[in-house]
This record gives sequence, structure tokens and C-alpha cells, in this order.
Amino acid sequence: MAWPNIFQRGTLFSRFSHHHVVVFLLTFFSYSLLHASRKTFSNVKVSISKQWTPSAFNKSIRLPVEIWSSNHLFPSAEEATLFLGTLDTIFLFSYAVGLFISGIVGDRLNLRWVLSFGMCSSALVVFVFGPVTEWLHFYNKGLYCCLWIGNGLLQSTGWPCVVAVMGNWFGKAGRGVVFGLWSACASVGNILGACLASSVLQYGYEYAFLVTAAVQFAGGIIIFFGLLVSPEEIGIPGIEAEENFEEDSHRPLINDAENEDEYEPNYSIQEGSTITQVKAISFYQACCLPGVIPYSLAYACLKLVNYSFFFWLPFYLSNNFGWKEAEADKLSIWYDVGGIIGGTLQGFVSDVLQKRAPVLALSLLLAVGSLVGYSRSPNDKSINALLMAVTGFFIGGPSNMISSAISADLGHQELIQGSSEALATVTGIVDGTGSIGAAVGQVREQERG
Repeated sequence: MAWPNIFQRGTLFSRFSHHHVVVFLLTFFSYSLLHASRKTFSNVKVSISKQWTPSAFNKSIRLPVEIWSSNHLFPSAEEATLFLGTLDTIFLFSYAVGLFISGIVGDRLNLRWVLSFGMCSSALVVFVFGPVTEWLHFYNKGLYCCLWIGNGLLQSTGWPCVVAVMGNWFGKAGRGVVFGLWSACASVGNILGACLASSVLQYGYEYAFLVTAAVQFAGGIIIFFGLLVSPEEIGIPGIEAEENFEEDSHRPLINDAENEDEYEPNYSIQEGSTITQVKAISFYQACCLPGVIPYSLAYACLKLVNYSFFFWLPFYLSNNFGWKEAEADKLSIWYDVGGIIGGTLQGFVSDVLQKRAPVLALSLLLAVGSLVGYSRSPNDKSINALLMAVTGFFIGGPSNMISSAISADLGHQELIQGSSEALATVTGIVDGTGSIGAAVGQVREQERG
């Protein structure tokens, strides 16, 4: 077996400049902050449910009964929980629609502007949703729904932009390792959100939203002034210019070898120039690229399962085993730890094999057994954490691969020869389709509930 370019050309990381490191870290933490604010909502559901129900059901109420009785939203905790699930569904559908739009916008506008705008605006929406409404004691279902629709649309600017920026800086060699490690940003965000929420939850759920919103807004400002969208911005040759001088002696990770000669590059490079002249492809053209639709549909099924854990794992642990909400928040971190290890290790293996699909298929087959095992977890925190980490490895790992490394592969395949003007659109299609699957899963959960 021929070793991939990551090993043939020496150490992978020796080829990266400090600019690559800065871009890696800025995009990593920008999306981590976006995910931390989403995770906060999952981690404080028990507290929100108590706050939205009458004082007869709310033992921790701090408002006078006559004030609370005129403001409560639901007659029981069960109805409050159902509405929280509705908010999850609303968020996911708006997030899915936004991903399709954000991908197209990202390929036509400056990625740095779009990402910074989404982070800062989303932080403001979260600030209104949590602290402002609670401080004013203003509880209104219509307002909550509108705010969460807006939050979903604004949060959708994140993933297509950061994947496109990473695709501009990091080439095909070792992409599985680099993107596998980088895609841990979502899991790190979940861990960060859980830690922040549990640390201030004793003061009220609104402070969990306040902390994550403030950090996210600050991150958006840093992105606006510090992120370099592509190497060409500082006069460094782009990855397409570098790869054109390298002999591609191995089969592409996505395309069949027999199709390579049929593809015509959708770009032109003038002799002596390092700047690639590309034109943004349409949404329909992006959908017609080989592999986009199959991987999008597969990701829809996978994200349905992954986001069920994301939205409801702390709530499930707290209600099913009777553990304290802060303890359930911290314990749920192990699912994300498994996802981080799974995404990195499986990305490395796919680079060695020069194929991604077999690694994904095997992992998803083993995920079935891990789900069955976790569903039978006893009331023991250590065993539960272990089973949770294993489940995250086999579910979160493939989820990270499809949404990052494989999306980059699809956006840089031979048909468009690494056009960055297609990468955000392709990423939006893959992740948007996945979010539709996750939203459908939330609807099914509510119907069963």
C-alpha cells in the first residue's frame, strides 16, 4: 500500500506557517463559542422548565406568588418541557434553512464579515432570550419562538464560513487528520457550554446565557479584526497553486479514478500569477457535484441521532437517574470527549487508507451496538460515562468527518478543482440537509412524548 502524501513529504505540520496556526485556532474557537451558546440551552432546560411553571410546581421560586401567577407560561412542567422541545425544532428548521442561504452568501461575500456578523448578532439574540426576559419578568411564547428562529438563522452563518476558510488554507494532504482534529471544535464548544452553565447555574439560568453570549460577542469582534480568509490576502500562494506543482499519484478520496479525466477545471490561472480566478457556482450546480447528495442524506440520518444526544442528554440524565442538573451537565461532557477522539482517529485512518467511506461505514455499524449498550446503562455514573464516551466515538466521530473533512473534499474535487467559491455552498448543503434530519427527529420525539 502506498503511503499518502502526509507521510511521503515528511512531517505534515512542518509545512504550516504561523498563519495556518492562527487561522486554525480562530476558526476553531469561533465555532466552539457558537456551539457553547447552543449547548447552554440544553444544559438549563430543567431550570427553565421550573421557572415557567406555577409556584405549586416550582420549589425554588423567588418571586412573590401573586407576581408569578400572572406571568407563568404553563400549568405543568410537562407542558413546559414540550415547549422546550418545540423551540429545539424551531431552531433546527431555521438553522437548516439558514445553512443553505449562508453557504451561498459566504461564497459571494467576505467570509470574515459574514462570520463576525453571525456571531455578534446571535450573541445579542441569546442575551435577549435569557437575561433580558428574565430580568424584566416578561414571559411570552411568541417572543421566545421569534428569537429562536432568528438565532437559528444567525448561527447558520458559522459552519459554512469556517469550513470554507479552513479549506482555503489546508490542502488535501493530511486533510483527514487536520480536519478531524479541527472538527472537535463543536465538541469543545459543548464542553465549554456545559462548564460555563454549571458554574453559574446556582445564580439563575439567565446568567448561563449571559456568560456565553458575552464571550461569543467578544469572539465575533476578534474574528472581524484578526481572521485571514485566504493565503492570497497576505501574498502567500493558495493551496491550489501549491497542489498544481505536485504529482497526484494516488486516487482521490471521494471521486472514482475513472472519472478523473472527464472533469474540466472551472478556473483559470494566468502564467506568473498565484491568484486563482474563480466564479461562484450556483446552488443547483453544487447539488449536482458527485457525492454531495449521498453524503448529505447520510448526514441527515446521522445528525438526527447526534442532536438527540446534544439537545436532551443532560435532561435525560437528570430525570431518568435523578442526578442533579449540574452533575448531569458535567457528565454529558464524556459524549463529546468520545466524539473528539473518534473524529481525530478516524480522520487519521481515512488518510492512511486514502478512503473515507469504509471508515464511516464500519464506525456507524459499531454505533448501533453502542446505542443499544447505552440504552441499558445502569444507575452508575462511571459506567454511564464510559458507555457515553464509546457512543460519542462511533457517532460523533463520523459526524465530525462528514461535516468537515468530507465537505472539504466535496468542495475541492476535480470537477471544480478546489474552487473556494463552491466550498461554502457545498458545506451549507451538507450541513443544512443534516439539520433537516435533526429537526425531523425532534418532531418525532415530541409526537412520542
